[in-house]
Amino acid sequence: MKIAILSRNARLFSTARLVEAARARGHSVRVLDPLRCYMRIAANRFQVHYKGRELRGVHALIPRIGASISFYGTAVVRQFEMMGVATANGSDAILRARDKLRALQLLAREGIDLPATVFGDNPDDTRDLLDLLGEPPHVIKLNEGAQGQGVLLAERRAAGQGMIEAFRSLYANFLVQEFIAEAEGADLRCFVVGERVVAAMRRQAPDGDFRANLHGGGTATAVEATAREAEVAVRAARVMGLGIAGVDLLASSRGPLVLEVNSSPGLEGIEQASGVDVAGAIIEYVEGLAIPGASRGDRRARRRGPKYEDGR
Repeated sequence: MKIAILSRNARLFSTARLVEAARARGHSVRVLDPLRCYMRIAANRFQVHYKGRELRGVHALIPRIGASISFYGTAVVRQFEMMGVATANGSDAILRARDKLRALQLLAREGIDLPATVFGDNPDDTRDLLDLLGEPPHVIKLNEGAQGQGVLLAERRAAGQGMIEAFRSLYANFLVQEFIAEAEGADLRCFVVGERVVAAMRRQAPDGDFRANLHGGGTATAVEATAREAEVAVRAARVMGLGIAGVDLLASSRGPLVLEVNSSPGLEGIEQASGVDVAGAIIEYVEGLAIPGASRGDRRARRRGPKYEDGR
């Protein structure tokens, strides 16, 4: 099978591990910089070219699309979809998960619990907006931030109002959420592949911080997700339409809460903490998507996930 991995850098740990796992299972694999892919679109005729040559014969695609290139990267994924290539994470699913507000709205509609969240635009509504959450602390985060960047903790109402004013002055879209104190600066990353959690790790924020992201200095330990946690993580990935997802959960007095669903979760932290061959599980899942003889329509149906997107 011929597998293409969309990644800006073939030397990144996650990309290199996927290449290694694919070759170990006897597949031909190529890493493509999505920004070097260009497309021709005509009636019933879709082409992708790469560095002067047309790409043909790709059976499966694994997108590793960074937040900074979401628009162009997902356009490339969509083009491959139009060509009938089996895609681990579809273009619409990536965009759905990348927009934190949209993702939370979709999750909440399906009854998946999450930190109470408020969103508003007009400065005249800020006081009432914060009243909807109750007393601080409050977490203020950029709608399209990643790896803990653009996430702030306001321990007092005046501080929260000041942060909100600062974000608004930059014309940034942001959310405000309740602070889950009982999580004690830890979250649970569940790595979902297909319909199961293949690995999990508990991430702990460094002293003096509440963000547990490993890029921000957090530490990770291997854990086994409970049946309830695994169920919530798989449901969250399914609602987003993602075949591969990193679902971050917070422990709370009312059960596990979905903090975020990541469409391009890193492999380094989870593999090193858990000892699980996550890359191998991803390749095995992709093999199932690109079943020889499956019709193009069958493959598209499998990639789409839920039958709905923003409406029933």
